[in-house]
Order: sequence, then structure tokens, then C-alpha cells
Amino acid sequence: MVKCVVLAHLSLRYNKIGAEEAGVLVRALGECKALANLDLNGNEIGAEGTRRLAGVLGKCKALAHLNLGYNKIGAEEAGVLAGALGECKAQAHLNLNKNWI
Repeated sequence: MVKCVVLAHLSLRYNKIGAEEAGVLVRALGECKALANLDLNGNEIGAEGTRRLAGVLGKCKALAHLNLGYNKIGAEEAGVLAGALGECKAQAHLNLNKNWI
């Protein structure tokens, strides 16, 4: 797995990322200790992908901005995200617009 220790901003907007691809992304994100901005707007992450993503977000201590708009995320998954983001002390902005909440 590639180590992205200094990566601060990652934008993968509108890339048709689904649950399976989110699982691959999660494995890389665990190494991104400096990641401050993650933009996954306009993908198809859905319920399973959101759960996978939430599992690693607590390790992203520098994450300040997370954009998950237009990803078919439901209320239950939003709750899972909220719990995971409680570990991100730098979290200042969360965008969940146009989801199923």
C-alpha cells in the first residue's frame, strides 16, 4: 500500500466510487495522517461504503473538511459517520447535502 504521509488535500469528485472502491480507498486513507480535506462529492458510496469510510475516519486526526454530498447516504449511515468524526479533533466542515437523510 502506498504511504501518503504528507497528502493534505484529496478530491475524487464524480468518479463513480461505490462501496467496493470505497473499501480500497479506506486502506490508503489509514496512512494519510496529514489529510485535512477529503472531497468525495458526487459518487455512489452508499450505505456500505459509508460504513467502510467511517471505520477509518477516526485515524485521520487532521481531517477538517469532508464533502460527501450526493452519495446516497441514509440517516443511519450519517449517524455512523458522526460517531467516527468525533475522533477528528480538527473537523470543522461536513457536507452531506443531497443525500437520503
